[in-house]
Amino acid sequence: MPQPTDKSRKIVARAQHVMPGGVSSPVRAFKAVGGIPRIMASGNGAYMTDVDGNRYLDFGASWGPLLLGHSDPDVVNAVTTQAQRGLTFGTTTEPECELAEHVTKLLPHIEKVRFVSSGTEAVMSAIRLARGFTGRNLIAKFEGCYHGHLDYLLVSAGSGLATFGNPSSAGVPEAVTTQTVLLPLDDESALKQLFDDHAHDLAAVCIEGIPANNGLLIQRPEYMKLLRELCDQHGVLLILDEVITGFRIGVTGAACHYDIIPDLACYGKVIGGGMPVGAFGGKAKIMDQLSPDGPVYQAGTLSGNPVTMAAGRATLQKLSDGTTIERANSMTADFVNTLRTQLKDLPISIVTVGSIFWIVFQTPPPRRADHIDSKGTEHYATLHASLLEKGIYFPPSAYEVCFVSAAHEPDMLSQAAETVAECARNALE
Repeated sequence: MPQPTDKSRKIVARAQHVMPGGVSSPVRAFKAVGGIPRIMASGNGAYMTDVDGNRYLDFGASWGPLLLGHSDPDVVNAVTTQAQRGLTFGTTTEPECELAEHVTKLLPHIEKVRFVSSGTEAVMSAIRLARGFTGRNLIAKFEGCYHGHLDYLLVSAGSGLATFGNPSSAGVPEAVTTQTVLLPLDDESALKQLFDDHAHDLAAVCIEGIPANNGLLIQRPEYMKLLRELCDQHGVLLILDEVITGFRIGVTGAACHYDIIPDLACYGKVIGGGMPVGAFGGKAKIMDQLSPDGPVYQAGTLSGNPVTMAAGRATLQKLSDGTTIERANSMTADFVNTLRTQLKDLPISIVTVGSIFWIVFQTPPPRRADHIDSKGTEHYATLHASLLEKGIYFPPSAYEVCFVSAAHEPDMLSQAAETVAECARNALE
């Protein structure tokens, strides 16, 4: 029997009258998969429940931050306690200092950190800092890497190996993106050409720790180490965007995964425990260029918000010894191995790292955005709709990744693997 969606449908219609597309972020509109967006009412542990009373085993995890699952009691208690003391003061608070101490203690490459309110803001600020520190203007980024909706990183590919980016959103002037060079992932020759052509103007190269916003495009360690070496040779800062990977694939994230040390790193998602947050940090000599100590201005009225900081502090306290992350990683590996066994000999790949996985309808799995077969999006849309009907929530886009939380249990995942495999096979028919 189809799930009831009457209440979700009515709220979607209401929202469309007062909000563009009825959403505050585009992918939520289900345009990529079709059907009625589910309006969620509550979440607990590994599950969400919508306004119609349908319950879903959640693999979206609010796009990644809910490593501890929904409504973790310790995080909720920390938020409630701080909210009763005050929501915001416009001053530095002890929870803010304590979260900064946690971050700098757990991440050896972060000597100082500054908190902001989103991952977009973290990357924007890190790039400004890199330009101020180096005295150069040019930024390089990679196809398939998303760093938030700031103008000069919303670019699409042109011709050639390394090209100046063209805007990929209306409202972004071409003049803004002329300071951004776009590169393909997994291409050493293009990377070397970038530095041959632009090293003297290049302030920073920005890359996702592991690209996870346009599929899960795991890069080879040799490639990442070459990037680090070239940045060192030419005095270019390496900015590692760990908004998704930070504390998600391991305590020290992609930096440890690849055994590289970034000059600056950006965080979000997990460090807010489900609250809006962003952070960037790095070497003290670079961070000390920020105002009020240095000439690079950056500010935010709600940066370091005490409620968010309390949630982040409670989250990192539970993650700091690594056992919770390893448990989620282990469950993810078992889940993926089961799926791979059940889907062998089919044109389906399951890519995974840490507690992140991505199902893509092609083999072998791609490492570059331009190697993703767009035909698979139709299969994914069918898969997504089937899973919703069976009480499993996957992100509403074939290009988005899935997450396992510590609140999942092996028996939940074992049953889910059976269902996902069945629906994936049916999606190919």
